[in-house]
Amino acid sequence: MATLKISETFQSCQGEGKLTGTDSFFIRTSGCNLRCHFCDTPYASWNPTGDQLPIDQLVAMAVETGLQHVVLTGGEPMLPIQITSLCELLRDAGMHVTIETAGTIDRELVCDLASISPKLENSTPDSQQHPRWSELHQQRRMPIEVMRSVIDRSIDHQIKFVVTSLDDFAEINSVVRQLDVDADAVWIMPEGVTIEAMDAAASWLKPYCDDTGYRYCDRMQIRWFGNRRGT
Repeated sequence: MATLKISETFQSCQGEGKLTGTDSFFIRTSGCNLRCHFCDTPYASWNPTGDQLPIDQLVAMAVETGLQHVVLTGGEPMLPIQITSLCELLRDAGMHVTIETAGTIDRELVCDLASISPKLENSTPDSQQHPRWSELHQQRRMPIEVMRSVIDRSIDHQIKFVVTSLDDFAEINSVVRQLDVDADAVWIMPEGVTIEAMDAAASWLKPYCDDTGYRYCDRMQIRWFGNRRGT
C-alpha cells in the first residue's frame, strides 16, 4: 500500500471559508513546493517533518472519527501523487473531501471542495535571506491555467487570498478575472496569527469586502484555540 509523509492528523472545527464551523478530520501532508514568508505551518513546508503513513490507515482513521468531512491540507497536499488515491478512497468511504491547496499543481482527482489559496506577491520570501526560494516561489506561485483546471475538475470551489494591505487588491482583482469566478466564491483573509492582528485588519478589510462583493474570511481556529498545532 502506498504511503504519504504526514506531519499531523487531528479532529477540529473548520475555521475558514464556506464550511466554517464544520467538525472535520484534518490530514496534513508534509512538504511544499512554495515558501511563503508568512507560512503558519513551517513544520510542513520550510522544515518538513512527519512520518510515512499507509493510505489505508489514513482512511481508517478518518472513518473511525464518525465525521463526514475530511480536510487534506499541508504543506501542499497536491504535491505527492499518492494524494489521488487517498482522495478517491476517502470519497468511496462516503466522506466529503476538501483539499486546501495553493493551486500550483493539478492531479487527476475529484474533490468535493477545492479550497484554493493563490499566493500573491506579498507571500514571496525575502530575496536576500532566501535567494533560491524567493526565485522558485515567484516562478511557481501563480499558474492560472493550473488553478482553472483544479476548479473545473472539482465539485465545488472557493478562492482564498491572504491580504496585507489594500494594495494587494489590484493583483487579487486580476486573478479573479483570469480565473473567471464569482465574487461570492472569493474569501479575503487578513494576514496574522493573533486575535489582535485580525481585529486590527478587519477594521479596514471588512468594509472593502462589503463594497466589492468579496467575502470576508476570519480565522476562527485562532479565536477558538489560539495559534497552535492540532487545530
